Amino acid sequence: MPTLLEKAELFRALHQRPGAFIIPNPWDAGTARLLAAIGFEALATTSLGLANTLGSTGASLREMIENGRIIAEATDLPVSVDLENGGGGDPKAAAEAIRLAAEAGAVGGSIEDATGNRQQPIYDFTLAVERVQAAVEAARSLPFPFTLTARAENFLYGRRDLDDTIRRLQAFEAAGADVLYAPGLYDLATIRAVVSALRKPFNLVMGFADPTLTVAQLSEAGVKRISVGGALSRVALAAFLRCADEMKNRGSFTFVRDMAPIMDLRQAFAQASL
Repeated sequence: MPTLLEKAELFRALHQRPGAFIIPNPWDAGTARLLAAIGFEALATTSLGLANTLGSTGASLREMIENGRIIAEATDLPVSVDLENGGGGDPKAAAEAIRLAAEAGAVGGSIEDATGNRQQPIYDFTLAVERVQAAVEAARSLPFPFTLTARAENFLYGRRDLDDTIRRLQAFEAAGADVLYAPGLYDLATIRAVVSALRKPFNLVMGFADPTLTVAQLSEAGVKRISVGGALSRVALAAFLRCADEMKNRGSFTFVRDMAPIMDLRQAFAQASL
């Protein structure tokens, strides 16, 4: 089992090598082990995927941290934890979330500028930057190089202000964030505009981007890290709902033809556990 320091250094190296890499988003130990067995090099948790597992519209910071612990312990891969807004608006909350994520075995984590308040969905610019600064200080105080991702959430909340999004990302970069992230960017031209305005690595989430884009195209555009957020969870649940609908409304079970073979699953789980 690699140490946290070894995982952290490996995670940093992925961001420094040429080209983009995919960091998929499992939501439990089983999906983490399947992704590890397929050959992915790092994992990131998804708060949406976790909420789906809990049958809830959201997850608490405590639940996100515990989910990060479960996934970090499931494989030898580096894990970054989705921390949403860190559990509160105070910069101290963001800092504490980073400390808790590291304590749970994560070597990276993300803090976003979304408030969780529908009436005022995005933190004021100054507060948003102060929260990232506090998270950076917490990350730098750790005994290993924790990779802090700072997220500008404008596009997810109907604020399609590209200039403000870039301004926020540049301020987060100046505050010391290691990776920048703006979910909701869709087309390649917009993605290029954002990436070209930054010096640090940029994470693109494909759950909201043009699904025809490829790793090669995104890499050429300067994207360094590609995630999918809750997309894998939602696709899995879409299949679940189709199966349930067939049983309830058609009285048939043809979906069993598409089951993953038991031995394939067991081999993948065993491989990831070695």
